[in-house]
Amino acid sequence: MSTSLFKTVKSAVNHWYIPLIVGILFFILGIYVWSQPLASYLALSIFFCVSFIVSGVAEIIFSISNKNEMDNWGWTLAFGIINLLMGILLATHPGLSMATLAFYVGFVILFRSISSISASIELKNYGVSDWGWMMFWGILGVIFSFILLWNPLFAGLTLVVWTALGLMSMGIFGIVFAFKLKSLKKMKEKIRKSVDL
Repeated sequence: MSTSLFKTVKSAVNHWYIPLIVGILFFILGIYVWSQPLASYLALSIFFCVSFIVSGVAEIIFSISNKNEMDNWGWTLAFGIINLLMGILLATHPGLSMATLAFYVGFVILFRSISSISASIELKNYGVSDWGWMMFWGILGVIFSFILLWNPLFAGLTLVVWTALGLMSMGIFGIVFAFKLKSLKKMKEKIRKSVDL
């Protein structure tokens, strides 16, 4: 615990709200996909495109601004670049077929879920108590991504359901993760004030 406390005191995470914004964005995207099961993926690709571009830029900013504070900032940077490239690819090729888009979404959910699992382990090392729930959302995302990648040619409604569940699990993880980072920052500030006294 003292090692975790020392690591927490040494570093505060800047811009903790960026994972919150990304999480809310993915959760809204998941709800939108869930609520529009009859909409074609061609129509959804515009929304996917904007969501991936915004979340990619936000994660790149977050990772670069925290490269001195976070142990695994390179992963966040990599996922931000992947999301940004995904958004640009979708913007330049709006006519992607349902199967192709499902593969893209499946891989993005898989990579982000693996990142979520890694982040939950890092939070455990910092002494955050509810890291297990965050691990749960990461594992759930991996399961949804494997379902998408295993058979992307599911009937339309089934594909929409798995995509929506994967996006919502990523969103919930991002929201919870942001508030955990905020609590770490507050704990660091509280410890700093008590040390200064």
